[in-house]
Amino acid sequence: MSAKNTEPLWYKDAIIYELSIRSFYDSNGDGIGDFQGLMQKLDYLEDLGVNTLWILPFYPSPLKDDGYDVTDYTDVHPDYGTLADFKEFLKEAHRRGIRIITELILNHTSDQHPWFKKARKSKPGSRMRDFYVWSDTPNKYKEARVIFTDDNNTNWTWDNEAKAYYWHRFHAYQPELNFENPEVQMELMKVVDFWLKLGVDGFRLSSVAFLFEEEGSSCENLPQTHAFLKRLRAHIDRHYKSRILLAEANLWPEDAATYFGTKNDECHMNFYFPLMPRLFLGLRTEDSYPIVDIMEQTPAIPDASQWALFLRNHDELGLDMVTDEEKDYLFKAYATDANAKQNIGIRRRLAPMLGNDRRKIELLYTLLLSLPGTPIIYYGDEIGMGDNVYLGDRFGVRTPMQWNMNSNAGFSTANPQRLYLPVITDPVYRFEAINVAAQEENTSSLLWWMKQLIAMRKRLNVFGRGSMKFIDSSNAKVLCFERRFDKQTIIVVANLSQFSQYTTLKLKDFKNSDITEVFSQNRFSNVGNGEYSLTIGPYGYFWLQVDAIEKKKKDEENTELYLHKTDISWERLLGNYNEVRVLERKVFQTFMPKCRWFGGKAKVITKVNIAKVIPLKIDGVSYYFTIVEVSYAQRLPEFYFIPLSFVSVDSVVDKVEYTAQSVLCRADIQGKSGFIIDASYDKTFRDFLFLSMEKNHRVKNEDGILEFNASVFAKIDVKKGVESKILKSDQSNTAIIYNDQYFFKFYRRIEMEMNPELEMMRFLSEHTSFTNSPRYTGSVEFKDASGKVVVFGLMQEKVENQGEAWGMAVDSVGRFFERVMTKAKNEKLPKLVNKPAIRFEESPEIIQEFIGRGFYERVVRLGQRTAEMHLALASDASDAGFAPEAFTANYQRAMYSSLRKLVRDRLNLLENSLHKLDEDTQVLAKKILGLEKTILECFKEVYETRIDAVKTRIHGDFHLGQVLFTGKDFIIIDFEGEPGFSFSERRLKKNPFKDVAGMMRSFHYAAFGKILLNENYRDRDLEFLETWADQWQHYVGRYYLGAYMERMGLGNKLSYEYDMLVRTFLIEKAVYELGYELNGRPEWTKIPLRGIDYLISRYLKEKEERKKK
Repeated sequence: MSAKNTEPLWYKDAIIYELSIRSFYDSNGDGIGDFQGLMQKLDYLEDLGVNTLWILPFYPSPLKDDGYDVTDYTDVHPDYGTLADFKEFLKEAHRRGIRIITELILNHTSDQHPWFKKARKSKPGSRMRDFYVWSDTPNKYKEARVIFTDDNNTNWTWDNEAKAYYWHRFHAYQPELNFENPEVQMELMKVVDFWLKLGVDGFRLSSVAFLFEEEGSSCENLPQTHAFLKRLRAHIDRHYKSRILLAEANLWPEDAATYFGTKNDECHMNFYFPLMPRLFLGLRTEDSYPIVDIMEQTPAIPDASQWALFLRNHDELGLDMVTDEEKDYLFKAYATDANAKQNIGIRRRLAPMLGNDRRKIELLYTLLLSLPGTPIIYYGDEIGMGDNVYLGDRFGVRTPMQWNMNSNAGFSTANPQRLYLPVITDPVYRFEAINVAAQEENTSSLLWWMKQLIAMRKRLNVFGRGSMKFIDSSNAKVLCFERRFDKQTIIVVANLSQFSQYTTLKLKDFKNSDITEVFSQNRFSNVGNGEYSLTIGPYGYFWLQVDAIEKKKKDEENTELYLHKTDISWERLLGNYNEVRVLERKVFQTFMPKCRWFGGKAKVITKVNIAKVIPLKIDGVSYYFTIVEVSYAQRLPEFYFIPLSFVSVDSVVDKVEYTAQSVLCRADIQGKSGFIIDASYDKTFRDFLFLSMEKNHRVKNEDGILEFNASVFAKIDVKKGVESKILKSDQSNTAIIYNDQYFFKFYRRIEMEMNPELEMMRFLSEHTSFTNSPRYTGSVEFKDASGKVVVFGLMQEKVENQGEAWGMAVDSVGRFFERVMTKAKNEKLPKLVNKPAIRFEESPEIIQEFIGRGFYERVVRLGQRTAEMHLALASDASDAGFAPEAFTANYQRAMYSSLRKLVRDRLNLLENSLHKLDEDTQVLAKKILGLEKTILECFKEVYETRIDAVKTRIHGDFHLGQVLFTGKDFIIIDFEGEPGFSFSERRLKKNPFKDVAGMMRSFHYAAFGKILLNENYRDRDLEFLETWADQWQHYVGRYYLGAYMERMGLGNKLSYEYDMLVRTFLIEKAVYELGYELNGRPEWTKIPLRGIDYLISRYLKEKEERKKK
């Protein structure tokens, strides 16, 4: 090894290449890679530019877990060669200046290891028995999570020979070693010495967070683990030079950083797991925030420590360290094939995960090699190898390396059927096209590009050793940061968008500096005064020896009712490729933005296509259930349902309610003039739906069944015939009233999965005794061959009512204000009673008089009904979709991460929208902007406090407008959930207090909304009324919460954790409301701003009171 390669901090300049011996190259024709084969490919690795190899387990093993189930720590699996082969390989690698890191699997062995065989035969308490963790009961360490949920439901397995349970954190054939036993630690120290004496340069400590167990803990990341790592590090530093430990600790940044030790006395390196999924999230959402946010949450680490960065590796892309919502989004974006999901992650190689988009691959590798840390490249990803998710487990990303287009991809001369795994034969990624030989001959290939990138990275040691600071960019799609080391400064600019983007970078620190693009050495414009504007191409990137480029603009327009003329019959029209193409481009793109139910009006549409057509014959006429997919420039695609029919000119008046939203286009079909219409406006079609639900009609299609369903418990009455009408209200769906008895909702925006409202209504109606929601009576669904369900419509019993509870509440506020104006002019404003739950008698007498007992009793009734709804939704523990789930520390941490993002997004929007607000509101807005740190400090309690609470299914969009008032009682409606979320996000379980907070915020809106809605109040009275509005919302909200708590069995006092949860959800809701108001009705922004101010002031008072105690 050269002097440079023997320096202590060599790992900071390393380019690590991860490989599996059996996957890389077979030298003896047995179908399995080996050390002799790897030696033959060292020249290739040296030419690629990597200087460190991380080798996956090669020890003797049954290979149930690809070698992580070890039976001998100090030998080589015979499939891969001999110990002599390893020594020869190590010598050859070192001769080329290539370091070797191997796996040190500390926490478990195979159940075939001699230690375990002896342990299961030995008596309890004996020397060998104590090498592992045993118990007479499977009830110990209950708080430890099960990691491989796909395969296990417990961490304990009964051993018939030992007559006891043994502990395992992974597979049942991998019993955990007992690290409380000093002899176990000593034996593993011997293993460390064995390999280091041979010359190995370091160890990857697999799953190091799980070494110890402790009752009452999660059995992860315990202090004992850190104490052991300190001993291990001290031992290595004392006896060996320039050897490293690389920790695999999949934790949030603040916990992961502890594995470096406070004095750099544990591991030299640690994987930066929280960053990796956020690179993919940032790329898919075209938003730099996920990357910036997680790095801002990452604590500083010791100077001699280093993060290890990767894009993909031998495991799935773990999603443990993201929020539930981010996880759901990543699964949707990158795991469209269910086989791509593994445990809590995505098992794909890089190229397939990115749709084989060379631009995306290059962008992510550019970031990988320029972010702070040491990059790791997974074998085969340098040529864009594909995967095979149908092989099961993690084998799909562990297939043979593709060397050339010969048999077995040049990996082996064995009979193809003898290969340990088949080579990739996918049409896009087949080995004949994707291989090393072909790419080495093509200087434009990914392999050549990778060589150049690695070579440049090695020349610029600023990336491995330098400091990092984010640079403000005016465009969130463009990520920008500086790296500095010694006299070297590089600015990295990365466009996360599929389109060219313009941005202005704040380069005040580099005024009048010259800028040189690193790869081309082209000179760019001077920084000048520090406002540096540039345009960057789709998925573009720059490494700038201090910064970057120009601008471009684009414009588009389109309108008009189109005439579609064709010789194809209506029956065959939607089966004809050319006709469909015309409808997609000329009709749907102009029709949909005109419809109230279309949610993509503010987005840039890139494509509209007909995703599915389900034909239907009614009285000999063809109708079509049509699913339209709308693709956007920056978002995931959306699916919309539009039933279609053709109506001739002479019958349109009789059959159709003619409106702008009912007609898609004019049509001349085989000489017959008419209109292609939305069939929901066609009475014949509407009547057919109603009658078909009553009959439980089924229509078979070539790839599924269209189902018209009726409830078993609420029969549909068709004796009086059918009368139907479309409601004209402005909403996101289409509502139809049948016979003045039934309310049918045609869903417009749909997803290829169960609609949460149908699921909730069916559950409440058919599995609970809850009667304060409309009863489910029918639905229209399509079930495809794979079992996926698309819900087109839901019918429920129509509820006689006096209007929404919003109207009732606003009327109460009006009466309250009348009493205030006539009786309170000379009254002193009563001091607010600061209790979470308040009964009527506990509020000041003047408040009792002004609010009135009648309204109080209505509020109590609403609180009781809310509690009864939540109790019903949590009543069936046998139904996985509704069974309550306990909070976990990881869930609480993820909640905080989501809250941080919400605050950042909404306050940024507020700051950029100040010009929309009147003078008084601007003053309040600036005050709230100054409270950002306080808000985050308040939210931080949500993960700093251990919360004993549950997640259940909840309403999800609960406010006064979602409740009907019957005059005596309340009926809760619209269980669709938050409209801005996907169906799977809406179906996520949340704490019921989230609904409660939504209703309390709605009371706040009623109090202040009345002032905005009533133009008769005099300007001079507004400030006076606002102070009393605060009183109304304060007491009404607490009447409601008190009634809710009592019906839930919580008494009239909230525990600290529950009080903190309610406060957190209230502030979250108010912050969320800012976005809605700023984008839709800026004049209402004062209401959520007042809400935040009120809630934060109460938080600070309570905090002070707690300090005094």
